Amino acid sequence: MQKITLLALARHQLEIALGAPSGRSAHTVYGGHEHVLRQTLVALRAGSVLQEHENPGEATLHVLQGRVTLAAAEAVWTGLAGDLIIVPDSRHSVEAVEDSVVLLTVAVQR
Repeated sequence: MQKITLLALARHQLEIALGAPSGRSAHTVYGGHEHVLRQTLVALRAGSVLQEHENPGEATLHVLQGRVTLAAAEAVWTGLAGDLIIVPDSRHSVEAVEDSVVLLTVAVQR
C-alpha cells in the first residue's frame, strides 16, 4: 500500500510551475505506460494553456486548486476547486484562469 498527500504535492508542483518558463509542471502520481490507469498532477500558472490535443482515453479532470477552463469544439466548461470535469472524447485544451492544480485521471486503451 502507498499513500500520497495530494495537497502537499500540489503545493510543490505549483511552486515549480510558477518558476518554469512554460508556466506548467506535471508529476505522475500513479501508473505509467505499463498501466491502464494513469493519474497525473498538473500545475498551471494563471494564463498557461495546455494547447489543443487529443483525448488519450477515458479521462477526468479534478480541480484541486484554482480555476480552469476546458474547451472542446463549441463547448467550454469552467472548473473550480472541488469540481470534476469529464473530459470529452474529442480534441480539447485547458487554460488556467488562476494559478491552478488539477488531477488528470486517464484510462488508456491498450
